[in-house]
Amino acid sequence: MSKSRFAPGIYKVSELIDLKILDIGDGYRAKNSEMSEEGLPFARAGNINEGFHFESADRLGDDGVAKAAEKISRPGDVLFTSKGTVGRFALVREDTPQFVYSPQLCYWRSKEHSIIYPKFLYYWMSGPGLISQINSVKGQTDMADYVNLRDQRMMYIQVPPIATQREIAAVLSSLDDKGELNRQMNRTLEQMARALFKSWFIDFDPVHAKQRGEQPAGMDAETAALFPDRFVEIDGKEVPEGWEIAKLGKLIDLDKGVSYKGEFLSQSGIPMLNLGTFFAKAGFKPSGIKYYTGDYKNKHTVEAGDIIIANTDLTQRREIIGSPAIVPKGIGSGDIIFTHHTFAMRNRGLAGQQFIYHIMQTDDYRERVIGHAHGTTVLAVKKDSLLDLEIILPSGEIVDRFCIQASALYNCAEQNGIEIAHLTQVRDSLLPRLLSGELDVSDWENAVEGL
Repeated sequence: MSKSRFAPGIYKVSELIDLKILDIGDGYRAKNSEMSEEGLPFARAGNINEGFHFESADRLGDDGVAKAAEKISRPGDVLFTSKGTVGRFALVREDTPQFVYSPQLCYWRSKEHSIIYPKFLYYWMSGPGLISQINSVKGQTDMADYVNLRDQRMMYIQVPPIATQREIAAVLSSLDDKGELNRQMNRTLEQMARALFKSWFIDFDPVHAKQRGEQPAGMDAETAALFPDRFVEIDGKEVPEGWEIAKLGKLIDLDKGVSYKGEFLSQSGIPMLNLGTFFAKAGFKPSGIKYYTGDYKNKHTVEAGDIIIANTDLTQRREIIGSPAIVPKGIGSGDIIFTHHTFAMRNRGLAGQQFIYHIMQTDDYRERVIGHAHGTTVLAVKKDSLLDLEIILPSGEIVDRFCIQASALYNCAEQNGIEIAHLTQVRDSLLPRLLSGELDVSDWENAVEGL
């Protein structure tokens, strides 16, 4: 068959490759000597989660980039994580920064957009049609899950008429766009909370304002009255009058999670929080949740609203270790457990969760974590290294005022997260019905109302 006589249908991937309609590839095997402070991001699985996150990505220098050739991203590529954490997908858009694929990633690249529409390819790959094929081959080795190029070439892909592809992509994109707006709003809300913490407890803006005889900007009189108007020296540090220098351990204790056995990992069971549920530096990543059927103790459980902290990093990049995350609502209906690579923070009741969560995002905290992380291949940080962190502790009333304002922001973000989860569920339920023809594209809005 030639491309000019191509007909919609179900095709083996290798057939589409032979027809030069589709290209697939894996990542560039970079040498340490090719990595640089500058260059293109070297994308690993950790950089792919509901889009691209290159803020702390390694960089491949000019020499490596020149050798990477086809393994450099192009708009329209659909990539998926093919080693270790298998099955995350992302679409390279026109505004996505160019990057180099690492060996943890594979890409599928439509070479004929009039036959395979890239955005449709992304949704099809994210759906049950490909995921079921990936799941059937990913555990064939004794090592970590892996899907090689040979297996990918043997897979099958559904190629509807191009008009249908574009219609399906438009429907699903409209849902994704709503979700992305919510994510952008959440990023803004989190930035507002961090900015408020920095202003009050790092830069001491209200204290400086009152010291100058001014009303603190954007603050009501009742809250402003809680702040002192001068500094005192404690152990060589300037501290707002009436505040104290204390150790983080005065506010919290830490429990270590369950040392689990791989044989008890399952597709269902007790939700288990682990290193995969952390974003770099801070934040909860729902896609990293695992499920466990083994034994555990009560001290290995957490609830929504609790703070967990990564005590390990499987790389030397020190991005995950020390990262805090707030356990969100909606994770199962029973117990939630956490692994031995994770601490659960136990609040002693002297300061609110939001205050402590933001302490764990300060430069002083990150520097302490990085300075006390030890290990040649796997990094770890001890409980006491975190609890001995010196902090400047305000009065309880000021902490309470901050927590009220920060909680309002995070509650809004949590509602946005619930809506994002619902939109994702709707999108995933629509995809197979649209592909099979069970649901007409023109009637999708009525179908959504019934979900």
